[in-house]
Amino acid sequence: MSLLENRQLGLCFDDSPPVVTFDTRAPRARRGKPATAVASPVASAAPVVELPLKPALELPLAAPREPDAVAIEIAVPDDPSAASPITPAPLSSLTPAQMAEALEQHPDFRVLRRLVPSLHFPGEVSERVMKVLVLDTETTGLNSSRDKLVELALLRVHVDLLTGKPVGAVDVYDGLEDPGIPMTAESSAVTGISDEMLRGQSLDEARIAELIEGVDLVVAHNAGFDRPFVEARLPQFAQLRWACSFADIDWKAEGRSSSKLSALALELGMFYDAHRAEMDCHALLAVLLPALREGARNGMAQLLASIEAPSFKLQASAAPFDAKDVLKARAYRWDAAAKVWHTRLSGEAAFEAECQWLRSAVYGGRAAKVQYERLDALVKYSARPGQQGWREL
Repeated sequence: MSLLENRQLGLCFDDSPPVVTFDTRAPRARRGKPATAVASPVASAAPVVELPLKPALELPLAAPREPDAVAIEIAVPDDPSAASPITPAPLSSLTPAQMAEALEQHPDFRVLRRLVPSLHFPGEVSERVMKVLVLDTETTGLNSSRDKLVELALLRVHVDLLTGKPVGAVDVYDGLEDPGIPMTAESSAVTGISDEMLRGQSLDEARIAELIEGVDLVVAHNAGFDRPFVEARLPQFAQLRWACSFADIDWKAEGRSSSKLSALALELGMFYDAHRAEMDCHALLAVLLPALREGARNGMAQLLASIEAPSFKLQASAAPFDAKDVLKARAYRWDAAAKVWHTRLSGEAAFEAECQWLRSAVYGGRAAKVQYERLDALVKYSARPGQQGWREL
């Protein structure tokens, strides 16, 4: 057999029985670079382990690595004889943070960190702040007309109007309430809330009243779900302006693959215990703080700006039947009760542009009259109607 040499692994094959040798001398770390272990055929006074190779080049399974050892990178320098081998470093010498930092330097790994709630932000409360209530709920089901609220969480923060960033202390409330009806198996599985946990519990209405006093905006991720439940239980929330971080921010346009809260957190390198109201609030606040794009405002600043512009629910009234595919492709939804296609739009400009599109794409340039509903932040996402009207195209 001719001589073959693999410099990377230090394996040699000749007519004698094949042997793999591993030098076990302790290596030295070079300044600024991690120390490396080297497999080499070079003779040494240090102990050498010899493993006969089977014809199929099958190495015997190594004994299980001790739990206090970490894998060592194997590399061969230009001059193997000058290498400085190293023994595995014990895990006990590295903190989890150090291991995470080391993994982050490698392009094949991404590290997720558990979300740590922030209860105080740098900066002082000044006159240029807006009082924002971050809100989340858990319920017995999805239908606000028959299901009940079982958990309400609130974070009251002062947000700088110029930066969209919170300043000062965060006030927190999280309360459970016995709904008087059993939790469904599905709801308990999602939230982890059982009937036993709710028995005899009730919301602290006095504490809630303190937190909503003087609030300028309520923010929820899917306010269309949360607001009807909250207003049914606590009518004073109907007097507040609401914004939705799910619907009022175009996450797809911001380059995000999903508008789901847990997915938005993962893209920022965070994970958390979802589907409990308080942690969902902390996650939402964390997601809204970074700039959405380089040089752009953060999500909280976008929500503060959105409350000044009205939104519209526009109906394609008496649209031709053959226009249904065109409307569906444009994300219109079918209202089976009213028997009409409809969509939601943010701002006057978007409303005007959509009316022009309906005239040309749906009504074929013919004169038509469509119904709309104008919604401001006081009624948006609630079960209450906005200002209704008709528009001639």
